[in-house]
Amino acid sequence: MKRFFFVFLLVIVNTSLFAQVKFARLFSDHVVLQRQKPIPVWGWAKPGEKVKITLATQTLNAKADTEGKWSVKFAPLETGGPYTLSVSARSGNATVNDVLIGEVWLCSGQSNMEWPVSAANNFQQEKQNANFPQIRHFKVEHHVTLTPEKDLNAGEWKIASAETVGGFTAIGFFFARELYQKLNVPVGILHSSWGGSQIEGWISKEAMLTNDELKSYAQNLPQTWEEADLIMDAKLRKQLFKNTSYTPTGEDEQKYLSGSADFSDWQKTADPIGQWDWKGLMGFRGKGYMAREIGIPADMVSKETILSLAENDSPNQIYINGKLVNEVSVKGAKKITLPANTWKTGKNVLVIKLGNMVGNAWFGPGFAGSANDLFVSEGSQKISLAKDWMLMPSFAEKHEFAHLMNNVGTSIYNAMIVPLIPFAVRGMLWYQGESNAGRAYQYRQSFPLMINDWRKLWNDEFSFYWVQLSSFGAENNSNTGSRWGELREAQNMTLSLPKTGMAVSTDVGNPKDIHPTNKQDVAHRLATNALKLDYGQNISYASPLYDKAQFQDGKVVVSFKHAENGLAVKDRYGYLKGFEIAGDDKVFYYAKAEISGNTVVVSHPKVTRPTAVRYAWSDAPEDANLYSTDGFPASAFRTDSWPGLTVSNKFE
Repeated sequence: MKRFFFVFLLVIVNTSLFAQVKFARLFSDHVVLQRQKPIPVWGWAKPGEKVKITLATQTLNAKADTEGKWSVKFAPLETGGPYTLSVSARSGNATVNDVLIGEVWLCSGQSNMEWPVSAANNFQQEKQNANFPQIRHFKVEHHVTLTPEKDLNAGEWKIASAETVGGFTAIGFFFARELYQKLNVPVGILHSSWGGSQIEGWISKEAMLTNDELKSYAQNLPQTWEEADLIMDAKLRKQLFKNTSYTPTGEDEQKYLSGSADFSDWQKTADPIGQWDWKGLMGFRGKGYMAREIGIPADMVSKETILSLAENDSPNQIYINGKLVNEVSVKGAKKITLPANTWKTGKNVLVIKLGNMVGNAWFGPGFAGSANDLFVSEGSQKISLAKDWMLMPSFAEKHEFAHLMNNVGTSIYNAMIVPLIPFAVRGMLWYQGESNAGRAYQYRQSFPLMINDWRKLWNDEFSFYWVQLSSFGAENNSNTGSRWGELREAQNMTLSLPKTGMAVSTDVGNPKDIHPTNKQDVAHRLATNALKLDYGQNISYASPLYDKAQFQDGKVVVSFKHAENGLAVKDRYGYLKGFEIAGDDKVFYYAKAEISGNTVVVSHPKVTRPTAVRYAWSDAPEDANLYSTDGFPASAFRTDSWPGLTVSNKFE
């Protein structure tokens, strides 16, 4: 009887603790709440329990629903604080301290939004200008779920200081700092982003169902992660073998080691260092193969050589020309001594069978460390193996897929956006698109779909500002086409939505690094949108955007929006670059371009009857140098609507 009573009491205590009244995770110490708008506050208690919530001088009552959730909406407040936010019920009490009323902006997207202040330009200097107690930052941890989450599992509001700012989103902090300095109001940065994420992960299932191109995907979303893994596996086999019904057997994969394998289906990678996730094999976890052809000069063949490989601490089997030459399982880079005549003169085939990293299991297969660790050497001779590898997962052996941001559409939204709704905000900052450049035409639909979706979910047509894709990759031209150019065009088109704005960033990018570190200028250009459109400051705020073109007398006169004060050349030689012109044959020529007031006149002697003009139509338009006299770079554009590289590419 005593034992039964103890168990019964334990159940009551545990139930009470589980159901004790509490706030949603966002409402924690140092939170910033949006001024001048109704303030939703919510949390949980025992089902049916009455709760009393107090903020500043307001007190509201609510009753928890059958699942224990309660919610209230306080009347708008002006800038102020610090206040306390408290809730009380029979099951207990909870209090949030140091609450400020100010401006709140949600920062979202992929890695360039996630990029921290610690990795931005001039971090040591920025640390000295980071002590702003009224700027606070909340980072939403990476998480994906197949169904909407009720609340966040982790996260806290951090006050900006030299000690904390390094972990803040750089775009968000520099934006917030400029707002604070010019408005003198508290600023909250609600940061929910994930590097490498596709936009489809951020869109709700309900929104997808309203879109003709995404509807079928939403109707067939996996219900379990086991189903999701099967879908990922099929997509990967389709990607590699162009056939979802083909699965290599163990016998098929044994041929990879033969020295005469056909590598045409393998995933090519210029740089073998890093997770396979970022080399086109997203989420794969299991065994796999890395291969490379190596040219060996005749004078090295008869000598002992060193094969140096980067780190993978799983058991590695190393084959050269079909012969197993070493089996090794060590941490760190490894240097393997090979006897004379291991290699042959000319082409050799190196294949390594390996598995997931052991010490860092999250890493999966692949190499860690430095590309400098990859070489073959003999004496003073060294042949670099830093580039041009081929990768192939093992489908015949047991494998699985990590639950990452791009496994399943909607899954980031479920875990990293739903728990934020309807936390009051002034607006959203968005920096994403790199992972969607291959489907740029479809981005014309998916991007505005997401914006409208979020506004509907928040029941608030808040401001939405984004960063146009920067410069990265090749300085290609209109005759070869540009996926990034097409994505920028989709971003430009989305400006047709109300209360939107864009920061052009091609001039502050880095063609050799997808993560340009100048986040200060980008944040400033976002801030000018907000200062003008949300806070009513009389400033210039936007980049010149293509408006219209007049084709006459063998020339094209291009007019721009946001060029009221004139256009300028930012070039030490003083002439415009970055323009191309074409006739009906669709052959483009780099053109002569001259500023005439707030227009640009474009021509080329080989194009006597022009029909199209393009500007900065390149993945990395390094030579584009048209600005407004207010200092904003002109956006890339084209006057034609000829089919591009991505018109047929769809999300699957």
